[in-house]
Amino acid sequence: MKKFIPFLYLIFLLVTTTNSQSYIGHGLGNYSGIHGVILNPSAVADSPMKMDINIISVSGFAGSDYLSLDKDEVLDYIDDLELNVNGKEYSRNDNQIFANVDILGPSLMYKISPIQSLAITSRLRSFINFNNISGNLVEDFIEDFSSEETYSFGIYEFSETAHLWGEIGITYGRVLMQADQHFFKGGLSLKYLMGAGSIFSNSPELTGRYNMFDRMLSTSGTLDYGSTPGFDSDYIEIENTSSGLGGDLGFTYEYRNSETADPQINKWSSYKIKVGLSVTDIGRISYKNSEITNYNMNNSVDTDNFENKSIEEILDENYSGEGNVFTSKINLPTAFHILVDYNIKQNFYLSLNGSLSMISGTRRFANRVINTVTAMPRFETKLFSFYLPLSVRQYEVLTAGTGFRFGPLTVGSGSILSNLFSDRTKSTDVYASLKVPIYR
Repeated sequence: MKKFIPFLYLIFLLVTTTNSQSYIGHGLGNYSGIHGVILNPSAVADSPMKMDINIISVSGFAGSDYLSLDKDEVLDYIDDLELNVNGKEYSRNDNQIFANVDILGPSLMYKISPIQSLAITSRLRSFINFNNISGNLVEDFIEDFSSEETYSFGIYEFSETAHLWGEIGITYGRVLMQADQHFFKGGLSLKYLMGAGSIFSNSPELTGRYNMFDRMLSTSGTLDYGSTPGFDSDYIEIENTSSGLGGDLGFTYEYRNSETADPQINKWSSYKIKVGLSVTDIGRISYKNSEITNYNMNNSVDTDNFENKSIEEILDENYSGEGNVFTSKINLPTAFHILVDYNIKQNFYLSLNGSLSMISGTRRFANRVINTVTAMPRFETKLFSFYLPLSVRQYEVLTAGTGFRFGPLTVGSGSILSNLFSDRTKSTDVYASLKVPIYR
């Protein structure tokens, strides 16, 4: 198999074996600590923890509306790391492929006083989005054009952005109002962004036809393909880094029970209903001396010539192109979040969370989250939490997962139940966290 951007190929496999928000379910709880800050920076204030020290947390997500696999194929891949794709295909000219990995490194949340708190976070993140792409064409590039069918495609407003970056963030939150049964707090995160690199491509129009009999690929249109300096698609060698600034902003309102409305009591769990609003990942990273080539795709090519070649080699050897050096500006996956959390009784809660992308699917040089609405019943105490997230995700009807927190350890997935018990799956996610919570 040729080298078709190896890490993109790995992500494509994850799409069919392993979603877009990180730590689905865990970030919504009252004991989420520093993970709640990722979703809404106001969560840092009035926490039940005096201090929360994250050691390491990892969250992975992948999905596609092109291919769904039988659960047995998923389990086989997990067992022997070899995938025989017999999944049901939903090929269109506007298929979507998406994935991200979020690693939260050593981080600290600290309560300065009863009304204000501070957090310092370190994260490593990667995102990839293919927007409006022919699923058949992507699969054939990966599988050396072994398709047993002849097909045509017409791709319009295609864009692809793969981005790897790190973050060092500082979050400040404080209580803004305590009056009778009303409680209001806000928070702000400022992040120093360290860009490792990006690969990007786009096309306003690309049409074509693959003939299985003579293995010829005929195309017409244009394609822009490029990368940031030193970010090699074959081996992901990071030779240069860039920097930028980003931020998150959030607010939370609580309607508290009358018996605990005294502001001196300040019980975090006294609310009957809680509403949170936040905007995350505001910002972008600029890369000087990025290279992009505009290719004239009007040609018919024998796909046997593609074998064991990278995408750059395929484009350079078969299509004429004009290169350009410019400053690329890669936008972060800016998203709007809303949370409504209802205290049913004592330790039982029911929450509804929506995460919506503020980045258009056709925007160039940008990543975006997958629109998701999650309903989640949960039980939580200081030592233990258990939750059952049920999500309606863009490009997929319903996913169901579960997770638990026991002291310093958290493990969960927003899709594991639907992955295991549904006949077919289009997306999957998993996460784990190890930290040291210090309670009041």
